[in-house]
Amino acid sequence: MQLLSTSIRKLSALALGVALALGPGPADAQNLFAPVIKINDSVVTAYELEQRERMLTVLRAPGNIEELAREQLIDDRLRIQAANAAGIVPSEEEVLDGMTEFAGRANLSREEFIQALEGAGVAAQTFRDFVRAGLSWRLLVQARFGGRVNLSEAEIDRALGASGGSSVRVLLSEIIMPAPPQQAEAVRERAERISQTTSEAAFSQAARQFSATATRQAGGRLPWQNLEDLPPVLRPLVIGLAPGEVTDPIPITDAIALFQLRGIEEVGYTPPTYSAIEYAAYYMPGGRSEATLAQARVLASQVDRCDDLYGVAKGQPEEVLERQALPPAEIPTDIAFELSKLDPGEVSTALTRSNGQTLMFLMLCGRTGEISEDLDRDQFALGLRNQRLNSLAESYLSQLRADARIVTQ
Repeated sequence: MQLLSTSIRKLSALALGVALALGPGPADAQNLFAPVIKINDSVVTAYELEQRERMLTVLRAPGNIEELAREQLIDDRLRIQAANAAGIVPSEEEVLDGMTEFAGRANLSREEFIQALEGAGVAAQTFRDFVRAGLSWRLLVQARFGGRVNLSEAEIDRALGASGGSSVRVLLSEIIMPAPPQQAEAVRERAERISQTTSEAAFSQAARQFSATATRQAGGRLPWQNLEDLPPVLRPLVIGLAPGEVTDPIPITDAIALFQLRGIEEVGYTPPTYSAIEYAAYYMPGGRSEATLAQARVLASQVDRCDDLYGVAKGQPEEVLERQALPPAEIPTDIAFELSKLDPGEVSTALTRSNGQTLMFLMLCGRTGEISEDLDRDQFALGLRNQRLNSLAESYLSQLRADARIVTQ
């Protein structure tokens, strides 16, 4: 996308200009190629560390850039070493395809992406090395563990609850970023960047900085939830993730949502599903202003059930209070997700309408139980396979780290 490319060039050119203005002397330039980290028989130079930091800065990676760059380079060396030991070396064509795939996430061609990086002082080889390490690891993990995560039909049945009465619950973190029309493009680009992270710490930091929900102070972290309680549109997205991965940005009314999977497990009971969910929405002018949020807190302390809202709305225009009883699939995604967190009589003030000018005081009235249809079997199996494969890969990388000789300077 031209806008993203232009923004990257402008921001990166400024950073590079400052670096050039400060200008390393000859001795400093020479020291750039001195080792700063030793990993077994491999080294990371100061130049490589600086390059990775610049690339992460251009990509606006959340968190401590210097620390993240060091950790990534250590892991990349370990991944390359393990892949080489197994005789796995990606072809040049595979690496180029990987670079093209990565650039496509920003709606740029490979050439445009490289040009944007070079405008920020990031060498094309730095990008190439980054992709090569990730691709080598992916091929190694598939070769080493792929045969160990083939799911039997019985395993899928148990996980789906088709036999044995079991179900699945998930541990999620959320970021809900307001996106009024005048800011929608910038918010969407920020969401795209955040969606690339696999770090729980980085996602939580982004939630504290950008999210508009009550969970922001907790880094967006939510408690365990039954998969069946999530909005139907969200279930296949979540089940297709491996722990640490983030959904693509999800447009919702006046906002963009992101969800990170922190954990998934099978539980030994089948939770109830619902044919209808009843809720009430009372619309308050002022959006998320301090005054309106304060009024909402007072109102929440005064009402215990949805019927109480009729007295609150008395004498006001009819449209200020909306009460619905809908099948889960027909409830707007943002409302459905907020309702999934609530018990009857509880309230959420996370949502807005009218481009952020109106606060939605959302109350769950009740749920009508019914056995719902199973999840898509193929999507469900893919999610379970990814989760197991990711767990094996993370354990293997932890083992490589524990066995490695790592010396930092």
